[in-house]
Amino acid sequence: MENPIFNSRDVLYKDKFGAVAAGEKIKLRLLLPYHENNKCQRAWLLICKDGFKESRFELFATDDYHNGSRWWEIVHQVSEPGLYWYRFECETSFGICHISHTGNGIGSPASDVSSWQLTVYSPDFKTPDWLKGGIIYQIFPDRFKKGQKGKKKVPQGRIMHDDWYGQPIWKPTKEGKVLNNDFFGGDLKGIEQELDYLKSLGINCIYLNPIFEAASNHRYDTADYEKIDPLLGTLEDFKSLCNTAKSKGIHIVLDGVFNHTGDDSKYFNKYKRYGECGAYNSEDSPYCKWYKFNEWPHNYESWWGFRTLPEVKEECPEYQEFITGKGGIIEKWLIAGADGWRLDVADELPDFFLDQIRSRAKETKPNSLILGEVWEDASNKTSYGYRRRYLHGDQLDSVMNYPFAHAITDFVVSFRTNDFFDRILTILENYPPQVVNVLMNPLGTHDTQRILNTLSGMSAEYRDRKWQANHPLTKEQKDKASSLLTIASAMQYTLPGVPSIYYGDEAGLSGFKDPFNRTCYPWGRENKQLIEWYKFLGRLRRKCPALVDGQFIPISAGLGCIAYARKKDDDMIVIIANRNEHSIDYHLHEEFSGLKTISGCILDEFTVKIPATTCAILGKGKWI
Repeated sequence: MENPIFNSRDVLYKDKFGAVAAGEKIKLRLLLPYHENNKCQRAWLLICKDGFKESRFELFATDDYHNGSRWWEIVHQVSEPGLYWYRFECETSFGICHISHTGNGIGSPASDVSSWQLTVYSPDFKTPDWLKGGIIYQIFPDRFKKGQKGKKKVPQGRIMHDDWYGQPIWKPTKEGKVLNNDFFGGDLKGIEQELDYLKSLGINCIYLNPIFEAASNHRYDTADYEKIDPLLGTLEDFKSLCNTAKSKGIHIVLDGVFNHTGDDSKYFNKYKRYGECGAYNSEDSPYCKWYKFNEWPHNYESWWGFRTLPEVKEECPEYQEFITGKGGIIEKWLIAGADGWRLDVADELPDFFLDQIRSRAKETKPNSLILGEVWEDASNKTSYGYRRRYLHGDQLDSVMNYPFAHAITDFVVSFRTNDFFDRILTILENYPPQVVNVLMNPLGTHDTQRILNTLSGMSAEYRDRKWQANHPLTKEQKDKASSLLTIASAMQYTLPGVPSIYYGDEAGLSGFKDPFNRTCYPWGRENKQLIEWYKFLGRLRRKCPALVDGQFIPISAGLGCIAYARKKDDDMIVIIANRNEHSIDYHLHEEFSGLKTISGCILDEFTVKIPATTCAILGKGKWI
């Protein structure tokens, strides 16, 4: 195979893979023609900070040659954090030639100008070490475990279910509204009671969906940021949960919903549940300046048009002080025992507000985690007309890594292999390594249909709630999807970053979109075989050093099979995912000598015999 002119993913061409720290020197090299009738005479690097003018730097010719081509190189450094774009030009016997990014990191002559991305982060940027190599468990609090039986003083307007295994209410009211006001009674004590179970899965971080007082079961309509919702427990219950979790090596991360509140809240108070103090009640309310009123009180901005979720003005000094000031919400709950915040709709929070959140969190608890909800590539995300700077070192530590989830499920469901490595490597190349090490890698969350439904091939797209309610997966569909989940989860657990389990996925919970993806954990009705598989994966992550921050090595992708390795020093783990409905013999290259079978295959020297729809796991090193 002919060598490319440039490959940003090969250290022969760019001596450090991926993002770099400000001030760090990187060597860039081009392999340019040195033929008698086509000889490169000069070459340039053209680089610019996002939105600024390009600067030109000349490469010099080396005395190093390869297959009739000559290496040209430059050592370059960027002094300021930011998003940069670079490309090359060269002068040959035929004139000026543009070397553009033509995909997969490869540079080729092209008439159109397409650049490579270079993310430059602050040299002081650190992310929490405690999450590296860990496992996250996401809990929707009302639906995990009922620790206190017989709820007292249930707030007015809430409906309590008697049947833990029942279906959430999904039918709209006569007015066509979906209230989300039905509760099953899960609480903080229930979570605390099951910490040993979570520990057996290898969990070291629990991400809780909102726990503050709110009218709905999802609690993204905050009513009081300073109080635990009464159905979940008390401040003492929260402190007890955090302390017990800490004693077991488990950290608690809270959901921060700071772009909007509920209309039925202490601050907006549309229905006067909280007296007469709210922004909707009086223009003299101290909270009135928090909100975006076009015409008080009825005409106000709300999140995506949902009138129950009035938007706040993050620019309001009083609101900033309340959330990010000394003694504010960020600080209060970290002091109470939390170890981080997941920021809801982070792309709708302005940069200055994210800066303040990080500053306050790190000042309060330096090793706290700031995790953002960003669905796309967070390194180059544009929202509300401007480029975001989430990952430069002064905002987020990590994001919810949906691109990896989509790459995995597209392979497992649709046999899509052609661009698998490009999708993975693009994220790894664009994100700072300290972000990669703590990436939250889910297969599903409270915002998506359950992973079993996805793997079954059934989709809720363009299906209404009535259809979803009346089409539960059959036993045959569940069994097949559970089998495929062993492949998907093995990949999730061995790709760079931190796997995240949405509560109950490991026990075989199914369901389409909200609210069917939020049914209760099936205590006593779990898929025990699936749980044992997840425990095995948890042990694997604890044992294998390469899964903490090891190098990612693509091996092959095609014919219904994907193979890759993770390597750190002398420790290695190799994954071969066979999605075919038939067994295969996979032939490894000699560089993978010394491997031992861990799961899912029979190894005969360099030939790996893998059954149908199975993920083979092999490894070598002291950890085996």
